[in-house]
Formats: sequence, C-alpha cells, structure tokens
Amino acid sequence: MSAALGSVAAVPPVPSPPVISEPAGGEVRLEGRDDGAARLRVARVVVDVPLAHLDRPFDYAVPDKFADTVQPGCRVRVRFSGQLLDGFVVSLDDASEFPGRLSPLSHVPSGEPVLTPQVARLARVVADRYAGTLSDVLRLALPPRRGAPEKRPTPTPDALPGPPDPAGFARYRAGAALLTALAEGHSPRAVWNALPGEDWPARLVELCRATLAGSRGSLVVVPDGKDLDRLTDAATRLLPKHSFTVLRADDTPEKRYRQFLAASRGAAQVVLGTRAAMFAPVRDLGLVVVWDDGDDLHADEHAPYPHARDVLVQRAFLDGCAAVVAGTARTAEAALLVESGWAHELVADRPVVRTCAPRIQALGDDFELARDPAARSARLPSLAHEAARRALAGGAPVLVQVPRRGYVPSLACARCRAPARCAHCAGPLGISPRPGPGGARIPACRWCARPAATFDCPHCHGTKLRASVVGESRTAEELARAFPGAVVRTSGSTSGVLATVPAGPALVVATPGAEPVAEGGYGAALLLDSWALLGRADLRAGEEALRRWLNAATLVRPASAGGQVVVAADAGHPVVQALVRWDPAWLAERELADRRELGFPPATRMASVAGSPAALSDFLEVLRLPLDADVLGPVPEPPRAHEEGERERYLLRVPRNQGLALAQALAEVQGVRSAKKVPEHVRVQLDPLDLI
Repeated sequence: MSAALGSVAAVPPVPSPPVISEPAGGEVRLEGRDDGAARLRVARVVVDVPLAHLDRPFDYAVPDKFADTVQPGCRVRVRFSGQLLDGFVVSLDDASEFPGRLSPLSHVPSGEPVLTPQVARLARVVADRYAGTLSDVLRLALPPRRGAPEKRPTPTPDALPGPPDPAGFARYRAGAALLTALAEGHSPRAVWNALPGEDWPARLVELCRATLAGSRGSLVVVPDGKDLDRLTDAATRLLPKHSFTVLRADDTPEKRYRQFLAASRGAAQVVLGTRAAMFAPVRDLGLVVVWDDGDDLHADEHAPYPHARDVLVQRAFLDGCAAVVAGTARTAEAALLVESGWAHELVADRPVVRTCAPRIQALGDDFELARDPAARSARLPSLAHEAARRALAGGAPVLVQVPRRGYVPSLACARCRAPARCAHCAGPLGISPRPGPGGARIPACRWCARPAATFDCPHCHGTKLRASVVGESRTAEELARAFPGAVVRTSGSTSGVLATVPAGPALVVATPGAEPVAEGGYGAALLLDSWALLGRADLRAGEEALRRWLNAATLVRPASAGGQVVVAADAGHPVVQALVRWDPAWLAERELADRRELGFPPATRMASVAGSPAALSDFLEVLRLPLDADVLGPVPEPPRAHEEGERERYLLRVPRNQGLALAQALAEVQGVRSAKKVPEHVRVQLDPLDLI
C-alpha cells in the first residue's frame, strides 16, 4: 500500500465516518460503502501500533478542516480499532484502493513535516533488515513533539564555508583527495584509522566542512556524550554559526525537538549526535560518519535493535552519499567493507605511525621477565611502577585503565576460588566503595543488597574471601598508598566521568570509555587487569580489548616526548602484538578470517530467538528458514528485567547473502503470532553483539 510522497489539492470528505471493526484473526477492516458523491483526499498513515501483522500504512480521509494543514510527513491522530492513536502521513492521494468508506483523520496536532521521504524509506529498510516493524523504527527516529519550538523561527547560517585546510589529512594516504572529492560533490567511501594522538573531532568536522562547501549536508554519529562534547567544541570553532545542530539523548525534550527541527527544516545541514541521530533528517545528505563503530553503545537496546554503523552504511547506499567508518581501532565489520571493495582504507604510512605513537611495552616480554620474575603475577609490577614514577616526576599526569568499575565488584572463596554467592538469592557478592558503619566494608549481595557478615563456601566450606576482580575505586586506594603525596582522580560511572584533567602530576584511574583528555597528553598509561578483557567468553573479546587499549593509548604523548604505555599482558598474544605495533588493521583482518572459517558474523548473519521453551517450540515449528540455515541451541538465557520463568535462546545462522530471507521468515512468524494474539512474547534480534 505504498505510494510516492507528494501533495494533492483538497477535496470534500465523505459525509459520514465508517464503522471500524476487528474480525477474527486480528485484521482491522474499514467497513461501509463509498457513495461516490465526491472524490476523496486520502492520507496514507503509518499508525503507531506495535503489532507485526498490522505493519503497513492505512488510508484515512482528510476532512476539509485539515485540508490546509495535512502534508506528507506530519503527525496525525486517528481512530484505529476503537482507540485514538498517533500516526504519520507518508503520502497523500486522490483515491484509495480500499473499496469501502474511509474513516476521517481525528486530529492533526501539527502540519510540521517531521518525517521526510528519505527517512521514511530508510526506516522501512531498517525494519525489514532487522525483522521489526516500521512503527518501532519511527519511535526511535523521531523525538516526541513539543509545541513551543514549532512556533519559533529557526536561524540559518549567513553563508557556506570554504573548503577546510587539508593539512590535517595530509598525513594519511589519499587524505587530501578525500576532502577534495567531498567538496566537489562526489561520494567516496572510506574506513579511516586515526593516528595516535589525533585530534579526531577536528578531522571529522573538516570532513563535514568539505561536504558543506559542496552545498551538501553531513551526519556524524559518536558513541556517547563525552565524545559529542568534543565534537561540538570542534564544530563551534570550524563551522559557521547555525550551520550545525546537536542531537543528544540527555537534552530536555523541548531542546532536543528544537535541534531536530533545525535539521528537518534544512536550516542546519550538519547534524552531530549519538545513536538516535542516525535517522536525522539531513537535507541534501552528502556524508555519513560513524566514529568508533566497535563501541557497544552504537547498538540500540530497543526493538528492532539496529546498529548505527549498519544503518548509516545502508543510508549511504540509499541516498548515494559518501560514508566514513572511523576510529582508532578497526572492527571485523569494517574490515569486511574494505575487503569487499565497498570502501577504501584511509591510513597513514608506517613511519608516520611510529613518529606519533607512544612507546608500548608488555609486562610479559622476555626482557622484563628476566629483570622482574614477578611481572606476570603482580598487579603493578616494577615496569609499570617505574613508568608512572618517571611521568609524575616529569610533571605529567598518568592514566591507569582498569576494566571494572566499583571497589571490589566480585569476590571468591579464598580456598577453592569458587565465585562467592549470596545465601539468600544466589547473587554475586561484592564490596561497595562506600564504607559501612564504623568505616568497615562488609561484603554484600549485588542483587538483593543483603550483607554477608559470614561466609561458608558450599563447595569446600571455606570461610575466607578474596577479591577476584578489583574496580577503579580500590585501584585508586592502592595507587595512593604506592605513590604517597600524588593526586589521585577517578573517572567512571561510580565516581562520575571526567571530560578533561589539567596538566600537572596526577594519577587518573578510569574505566574504559571514561578516560578524560589530559592537557598536553598523558606522560604514561598503565593498562591493568588485561585478563578481564582477553579472558572473556565472547566472540569480540580480542577486538574489544584492542579497541579499549588503543583509545587509552592515543591520549598519551608520542615516544619522542617521553610517552610510554605499559600493558599488563603476555607479549606473545596477537592482540598485544597489534597494540605494540599499533596495527589494528592486521588484527581486524585476522579476526575476519577466523570468523569466516568458523561461520561467525560478519561472514554470516545470525538471529537470536529467545523466549520460554514452549513459545520457542511453537515459533520454530512454523518458521520457514532458508535452505542453508543452521539452528544452534537451545541454551539457557539469563533472566532480564520484566521477564520471569525459565527462558532459552536459539541462534539461527545463514550465509550473508541470505540475511534478508532470514529476516523475512522471522517477520512472517511474528506477524502470524501477532494476528493470533499469542500472549507469550518471543524476542527476535538480528545480528546481536552478544552471542554467548
């Protein structure tokens, strides 16, 4: 029931509304007969209905009183199955394929066209790719309406800027050519690996400025608010006033809607934002950019669970615009884009990389083991201690990255090393950073918060506990004792995330992603507890460890200025080798080859299907999978919020070229279950990040 977007002249509506009924099977029909007295102006509306079998537009008559207000892309309120629901007009027409009498639009809150044809098309493609519904995608794409911003005029920039200075990209092979191509209106595609210490926000804004000089818009998506703040500061310096807008999830609803309108009205042709901005309505889109695409914050946690990188790649294809997948590290998905020829590498020559990189040492190399036999077992061996001491003596801050937040988030039996569990709910025991009465820190359950004053191991009856994982708060205490007199700061979700730290000697303990930027760069970085990253039972463990380490190491001064990075890991590990050589492309290619051999994404496409055993049995019984599909499972699934009872999960795997067929098959079953009003929900997720 799709139609081209456009507007037509107003005509009188039908004289009386139809009767809306819902027959058996859940399909909504509009009953009645058209008396042919007048031609209708028909609005094709996507109704906000979370039912898979109703994932299509519905036709409504436009009354005379709304004839001058309704236009494609505006919000409306309609009667649907006896309820008043929200919807969006996707097209206007003079006729409907429905033979009966159409129900009229109930209300038009605003004639503001917030859903552009390009975004509507993208939303439909994303819904089909992820076996979701169009209304679910539009709920992610469009912010709630606020009346006040619509009444205010949107300021526009005075003039377009000239092309940026190519000096920043001159260090990369074909970097200057990329800027020239964007300014001339071409659509190049690249996978960019930023150099150590690179001012990446300025480089990304230069890409936007080159595109804007060619009279086209840009869209840049970053993982979190800290990165967005840096990007906004760079845009303020390098772009004309009012030429860009910022979409962030933590803004007030009114401000976010005002910023959204700046883009949808075409006043601001550059949009910067976090995950939800991937659907931003940029006028004359010429460039899409995703920064640090390996960050799990790019994966939406709401159905249909789209990933920002994949959405922007699809958007580049649909709109014929340029695309840049950028980051300090490189994912296997980005490596596949390069291998397939869809994108080209944008990297620097090895001599340039060595000039910019800090000196990186692993604690497990042969020289260090000969000098310090305890290097592998000590949490802060002599090499790391000496690097920190030297940087502090030189007046530079030291970054200490620890993979876990909190104080002691995990405890184990001191005798048998079994994880310590709560006697009441079997939840994990840990120690909070906040001391209890009298200054004592008593172990407590992380689920039910009950204190565990005594402990009796059910395996060996041991009564003593040991820390199996140490968080950033406990690490800060240990470093304060190891370096008396030194200033110790923490940055993480427990203590608060710092954006920057001033120059001067200080120890900065941070969790991955919360590392603040130091003025002039850090003198040293200590990457502790590497086993917690490399030892995870996860498909992306190695890739994720390198990404976190490189993001921390890029904040350190180059080796020529005394910068040093110490990683507490075995020097022979491939991930450590990639870090020491600063060669993320090599590890990404290796990861892609290994996954192709084992049949894992991105060489294949996978779907996760989770629910109760009975619901899954019914689901799989009617699922028509492609011929080459594999069914893996079931395996128990950990309980989630608002989900009770026993749950299982299956993984469905198909060759990459059959991914759309798999999504269609899953959507068909969801539609059948929705039409039959099956009460038990089955969660369907395409390309999940977590396969364990």
